[in-house]
Amino acid sequence: MSEIFLGDLAQVKLFDILKPLLMGKKTGKLSFRGKENGEMYLESGNIVHAKAPDSSGEYGFFTLMGWKAGRISFEPDEPPPEKTIPIPSEQLLLNWSTKKIEWERIREIIHSNNAVFSLSSQNNGESKTISADQWSVLVLSNGSRNVSEIAKTLNWDEFKVIRTIYKLVQAGLLEQAGEPKPVKKKLVRETFFSLIENELRKVMGAVSPFVVEDKLVEFGEKRDSFPQEKLLSFVEALGEEIPQDDRRKEFKKAVMEFFSSEK
Repeated sequence: MSEIFLGDLAQVKLFDILKPLLMGKKTGKLSFRGKENGEMYLESGNIVHAKAPDSSGEYGFFTLMGWKAGRISFEPDEPPPEKTIPIPSEQLLLNWSTKKIEWERIREIIHSNNAVFSLSSQNNGESKTISADQWSVLVLSNGSRNVSEIAKTLNWDEFKVIRTIYKLVQAGLLEQAGEPKPVKKKLVRETFFSLIENELRKVMGAVSPFVVEDKLVEFGEKRDSFPQEKLLSFVEALGEEIPQDDRRKEFKKAVMEFFSSEK
């Protein structure tokens, strides 16, 4: 079954999109597409799986709930690939409600799971009492391990690590050491945008360049620096703008060969 466009997070809150799906006991997949991509699965009105770029489960759900931009589509009756949220949606939403303010404060200090922390250089000499969990994180915060690596070493979920680091920062025991330099990403060839505009023009006419530009803004990317890793999702997003199923399939088929050569 084809996807149904539900809204843009720049104009509507995610909860307002979720509410009728939960009340209607719907089953299916919510797809988030924009600068970052994510997904959420519902089963008979319960949220059973959520996945963001660097998290999944309840933590992934919190991450998606905090997004302020991105287009959301729903694919009815799509089964979840896994179930990472064992609690009822009522409890999940209650957890989000109670942790929302804390989460926003945490994100002001810990912007991503690539953040690296080390022992604070501002030691005032005061003795402090810390928990066993805080000690476990403290000894691993050596200025080179990031949040994800600490979570993997301790076999903890990343949200637990982030909350613990936040408390240690508040106590003056840790400070941010920086984030590792991002790996240089491979970019699409210059001919990519000429190709998709030509193919879109066959099915959409003169509006095709404007559709492409609108999607670039939505993805937060530019033509001369568009990463290969987003190529497939970008083509999928463009395909959603084509109302006729047969023409949408023709467009995707025409660019798939190009995509294969970009891998």
